[in-house]
Amino acid sequence: MEYTSVNLQEKFSKFSEHWSPKIIAQLNDYHFKLAKIQGEFIWHDHPETDEVFFVVKGNLDILFRDGKVTLHEGEMFVVPKGVEHKPVAEQECHILLVEPAGTVNTGNVQDADHTAPNDVWI
Repeated sequence: MEYTSVNLQEKFSKFSEHWSPKIIAQLNDYHFKLAKIQGEFIWHDHPETDEVFFVVKGNLDILFRDGKVTLHEGEMFVVPKGVEHKPVAEQECHILLVEPAGTVNTGNVQDADHTAPNDVWI
């Protein structure tokens, strides 16, 4: 068996599109995904699962209907399942997401401009 580490910066260098998470690893039934984001995403929730946002580079606001949380490099936040949220990044931000395999980035909302394939590995 070959033991190889995952280099986040090298993985980020392999894509440029925004709001299109890429899977980099699997832990049991969970995927670790990288995404580059900029601008505003759509309001959505994940009724069946929590979602972890970890900021690798930049700053991220996660808006809620009753407030927001601001994340800076090296910070993370867990959005509880069923809580409607809207990620916003004024400048390009690089994030690591941790969520169950098969989780769609827009939750139950189908949006042609924002719903990304949820099975793309890099």
